[in-house]
Amino acid sequence: MTRERADAVRNRAKILAAAGAIVATRGVDGLTMADVAAASGVGVGTLYRRFGDRSGLVHALIDARERDFQEAFISGPPPLGPGAPPADRVRAFLHALVDRTLAQLELLLAAETAGPYARFGGAYDAYHRHLSMLIGQARPDLDAAFTADALLAPLAANLISHRRRDARTIKAGIDGLLGGLLEAAPSP
Repeated sequence: MTRERADAVRNRAKILAAAGAIVATRGVDGLTMADVAAASGVGVGTLYRRFGDRSGLVHALIDARERDFQEAFISGPPPLGPGAPPADRVRAFLHALVDRTLAQLELLLAAETAGPYARFGGAYDAYHRHLSMLIGQARPDLDAAFTADALLAPLAANLISHRRRDARTIKAGIDGLLGGLLEAAPSP
């Protein structure tokens, strides 16, 4: 693994700080490569070489929070992290995902709608694997992969944005979906 030069690390930090400030004041729609280059003091060419395009820059803005979130559900304290019963971890994970999605809704909306399958891959695959594992532990009789997709579907950034629901409402809806779903399998 090659290490970044110190000036490249500083430039990346300046670029992301400038892009974050632009998003905070003007929203994602106000984010342009030219404005980020000017605000961060780097050339537009440097920006394109570093991030590819505006979508790459948006993904970079999302990345740090995403890494923290994944670290929390992989090895953080229970109930989100290991050590709690699987059903409790599913609930904690989905509630934390609501908070994570709402915190960067505009950025996630831009990232998830960049193409027909932009939502899938990367983070979605990590979420899906994690949920599938927990669902399989809680309810081996269920199709864990399908159930994970069904639980993640209402948390798409475009649906949350479209419905303009708040965290409390979304979490209550998730709790309603989970209801008896993850309790012990019914007896035959």
